[in-house]
Amino acid sequence: MPQAHETATAPTREPGDRWRAPYACRTATSRGRLVDEPGSATRNPFQRDRDRIIHSTAFRRLKHKTQVFVSHEGDHFRTRLTHTIEVAQIARALARALGLDEDLAEALALAHDLGHTPFGHTGEDALGECMAGFGGFDHNAQTLRIVTRLERRYAGFDGLNLTWETLEGLVKHNGPLLDADGKPTERYARTGIPVAILEYQEKQDLWLDSHASAEAQVAALADDIAYNAHDIDDGLRAGLFDLSELRAVPFLAGLLDEIDALHPGLERPRAINEMVRRVITRFVEDVIAESEARIVALAPADADAIRRAGAPVVAFSPALAAADKAIKGFLYPNMYRHPRIGVIRKEAADIVRDLFVRFQARPQAMPAEWAAGCDGLDEARLARRISDYIAGMTDSYALDEHRRLFDATPSLR
Repeated sequence: MPQAHETATAPTREPGDRWRAPYACRTATSRGRLVDEPGSATRNPFQRDRDRIIHSTAFRRLKHKTQVFVSHEGDHFRTRLTHTIEVAQIARALARALGLDEDLAEALALAHDLGHTPFGHTGEDALGECMAGFGGFDHNAQTLRIVTRLERRYAGFDGLNLTWETLEGLVKHNGPLLDADGKPTERYARTGIPVAILEYQEKQDLWLDSHASAEAQVAALADDIAYNAHDIDDGLRAGLFDLSELRAVPFLAGLLDEIDALHPGLERPRAINEMVRRVITRFVEDVIAESEARIVALAPADADAIRRAGAPVVAFSPALAAADKAIKGFLYPNMYRHPRIGVIRKEAADIVRDLFVRFQARPQAMPAEWAAGCDGLDEARLARRISDYIAGMTDSYALDEHRRLFDATPSLR
């Protein structure tokens, strides 16, 4: 187990090093796993992390968890799984361009959404309300809980026993959790650091007051890029807004002008694809250029120098950061809070709240493996058990559970 802020030993050569920058994470200097394991003859530690994530139960469930739309909206919209695959593709592209470890970046991208609830952010908000008196609910903390505790696939340990570098990147997906004085950063100033993270921190120090590795920063930016692109795509295909309305965002207006100039009279489906492709390309190219400039200025000797930098080294330029903010500013009222989606959001939130309250009153209504031992739990630990169960549900399973326990279930249409 690493000591607090222990510095890794000097990098050693390993296969692929001629492509890898000195500030990249290296499996040869990994801080290892909480539970020691024999090495693999065919895969390095970060590759094993990636494979364990892909084969996990929580990863398979992403297929039936939605982003913004519930499954009844149609089969052509993103799910958590398709989003995750897109994030992984972008993360690998960025990592390759910046000389980082592609396997670690991919593992982090594949795992970043494992802790999300059914019904997208609506389910997370509803579960957060239910857990307000019991430590709250945070999907990043739930991801950590899944990969360190809830997955039970191995004889020798709970969770997936991932490397320190992967766990660190998952916990710090949105940056440091503590400031230099050891106080929660702005994101956690009101709620405090999630209990699941604090509990694990007692076992293995994840450097909560530092930035994550460059690979983790790549995965986080890939998440933003994928979100922008596919939410524009899904919103257009769902008819929530039209291409012409995107001109309210200057960055997107410029892309539309470019498409019109190159392909006059292009039919709408192709125009949408051209727009989405350009959004991804512009943001990826911008991240590479901006990050290379920041890395040159910092001149990091190793991965820990990235962690100890006072700001992210993988980032959008000021211009594209403004474009990112403007795109999100457009999508929030026109998609996430669209009246058509609002009705579904309310019904989905009711389902989550109904299930939580019912299981609080009757823990034995949960499946046997979840109900076992509930009689001996105090109120807070019972609430966490219920939260774990509901958070792991797919959209369709949550609907089925509600139908099993209640006389009327919303149609979510």
